[in-house]
Amino acid sequence: MRRPLPELASYQALRSHAQEIEKRSLRDWFEQDPLRFETFSRELEQFLFDFSRNRICDKTVDRLLDLSSECEVKSWRDRMFSGEPINLTENLPVQHTALRDPDPASGEPGGLQSRTLERMGALAEEIHEQGFTDVVHLGTGGSQLGPRLVCDAFSDNAQAGLSMHFVANADAREINCVLKGREAGNTLFIIASKSFATAETLANAQAAKNWLLQNGIADPGIARHFVAVTSRPERASAWGIPESQMLPVWDSVGGRFSVWSAVGFGIVLYLGMPAFRQLLLGAREMDYHFRTASPKQNVPLLLALLGIWNQHFMGTVAQVVLPYDTRLRYLPGYLQQLEMESNGKCVDRGGRALDVPGSAMVFGDVGTNAQHGFFQYLHQGSHVVHCDFIGVVRAGHSNRSQHEMLLSNMIAQARALMHGQTLEEAQARAQTAYAEHRVFPGNRTSNTILLRELTPHSLGQLLALYEHKVFVEGIVLNVNSFDQPGVELGKNLAECLLESLRSRDSVQGLDPATRALLDYYRKHA
Repeated sequence: MRRPLPELASYQALRSHAQEIEKRSLRDWFEQDPLRFETFSRELEQFLFDFSRNRICDKTVDRLLDLSSECEVKSWRDRMFSGEPINLTENLPVQHTALRDPDPASGEPGGLQSRTLERMGALAEEIHEQGFTDVVHLGTGGSQLGPRLVCDAFSDNAQAGLSMHFVANADAREINCVLKGREAGNTLFIIASKSFATAETLANAQAAKNWLLQNGIADPGIARHFVAVTSRPERASAWGIPESQMLPVWDSVGGRFSVWSAVGFGIVLYLGMPAFRQLLLGAREMDYHFRTASPKQNVPLLLALLGIWNQHFMGTVAQVVLPYDTRLRYLPGYLQQLEMESNGKCVDRGGRALDVPGSAMVFGDVGTNAQHGFFQYLHQGSHVVHCDFIGVVRAGHSNRSQHEMLLSNMIAQARALMHGQTLEEAQARAQTAYAEHRVFPGNRTSNTILLRELTPHSLGQLLALYEHKVFVEGIVLNVNSFDQPGVELGKNLAECLLESLRSRDSVQGLDPATRALLDYYRKHA
């Protein structure tokens, strides 16, 4: 069993090093070292990764790599890729990376994924031939965040005559809004639930079935309007979906890592199989980089270690994701789930209470909207937040002038957070008695990722980059990044309370506040 993180020699060395440089400012570092950007940036084929605006020096990187070595990140990485059951609480391998390597000659799991892709392509052709005009993806959490992000990012290149919709919330208003104005005979539903027992998803699936029945689609023809993506085909069959309308998901692939699986079937329908394969290819190339690049050149490793450094030693309380491209508007939510559900743990692999910060709090929004939403807090708030800026060099549209305005804002915000503004500078610029209100402390850290262009291939690389970042952070923290027991507690209690709401029967053992809320509902429903 590994010793707790604070007891590791490399962690203690980082703590001492942080005290050595805590008074250093990024403004000074840049002034003293004209080559700082070249030292602390990495360029891959598809994008540039700039981490020069972190409060680090060469010694910091060396100390962080020592931590990685002492935590045996390389060994854990190799165990994941070899299919060992590193998800200890469920005794499962972690095989989302295998989904990106569909080699039919490699045996399983590559052969299984190859056959699944063939089935996805064939089923998509059958569905297109039937003339459906609307596809509604029913799923929640990881079973919809990835497909929604990808479909929205490339909606300009969608199949002609096909509209894609997503329903995740148990609130019936969401599915009612999507179905309003749809033609029942031309609408297909994808039910994405690995267990085929997700309460919200099945409630929406039943609402979809009722809507079809109410609009003239009768049994047995109703079955053609549903596709099930699940690891429990027997449950889908009992619900009424024929085997020919099912696609498999592996138990060894968690929901937040499932966009590469048949959960991405909506991507194939909406954007085509070539786009989906490019998404997989981009991710596979990032897998290769993660497995083969030297530690100092390994972008996922560096990104993860910087996250640990900022949160554990530099006092940041959260991470904000800021894509400056509307096509990536769903990326912050995707990464929020990826990181917070994976590493939002308070117990380590040995069952001991975690005595260091776990996952960062992750939030974000698309630029420039975010600048008018919460950037005041980023610049002058009393709590320090680390930023990941993500931009795209080539706009994907013809209005170059506005795209340059967008990117200039992104680059300017990163500089303003780092550079800040002194009282003397504020007085010189503002010429006002309130110049002290325009003092910005600066020294606030950020990374910048600049994609050359946004394609399924480059998006695949970006998503895999963050997957591996979360994996490395989990290994350093010594938590299991691949289960989510905290999700289950509230869901199980909700099932019990639902029966009470419907039956009006009292539930024993509830706290006074819970009983009072139930009583208020019963009184006014």
